[in-house]
Order: sequence, then structure tokens, then C-alpha cells
Amino acid sequence: MNPVVKNILAVVAGVVVGSIVNMGIIMISGSIIPPPEGGDITTMEGLKATMHLFEPKHFIFPFLAHALGTLVGAFVATKIAASRKMLMALVIGLFFLIGGTANIAMLGGPMWFTALDIIVAYMPMAFLGWVLAKK
Repeated sequence: MNPVVKNILAVVAGVVVGSIVNMGIIMISGSIIPPPEGGDITTMEGLKATMHLFEPKHFIFPFLAHALGTLVGAFVATKIAASRKMLMALVIGLFFLIGGTANIAMLGGPMWFTALDIIVAYMPMAFLGWVLAKK
């Protein structure tokens, strides 16, 4: 297979698998740590209106979803890529970083979570995914 095509497929696979992991964690989070009373978290508007009720414990699963989704996506992309494996992993990190930044811009949230999420959950996890996949 053409290396360029294989690298593109690696990135697409990494994004798809990472997104599935991300959404899976988000979907189970409410059953482990219930959302705040009286808040609608089923829509973006409801989530934005409820954000002020969130306690630090409510940010654990979103952080894990972002970090593990990026980690697994970068791992998959690294394993599939024909060449430039580190670059493919970092492209996954950049993709999720852009998505996470857009999400934060739409929803808001506490500054500590914004900083933690942007600094730790994306590019470092993409790099770690590359490290784990090349072993």
C-alpha cells in the first residue's frame, strides 16, 4: 500500500478509535459520578447552563475521556502508520486539542480545568501513545 495513503488511513483510524474511547468514557461517567441536581446535561445549552453547578469531581471523567481518547488514538495511528509515526501520533493530539479547545470555548468551565485539560490531556498523551506503540 502507498505509504501516504497508509498514513492518512492511520490518522483517520486514530481519530475514529480515539473518538469512540472518548465518547464511551463520557457516556459511562454519569452513572459513576452523577451530574449535579437540577441540571440538564443532555444538550450543549443545558450543559453550559449547568456548568456553574459542577464540582471538581464532575471534571474527572471529561479529563479522562480527553486524555485516554487521545492516548488510544495516537497509539492506533502509530501502529498503523507506514512512516513518520511520531508525526501521525502528534496529528492525533492536535486534532483532539483543537476539538477540546473548541469545546472549552463553547462551554466554559473553571480555569484550573481548562489549563489542566489543554496542557496535559492532548499533546503529552499523543506523545505517550507514540512511545507506548513503538515498544
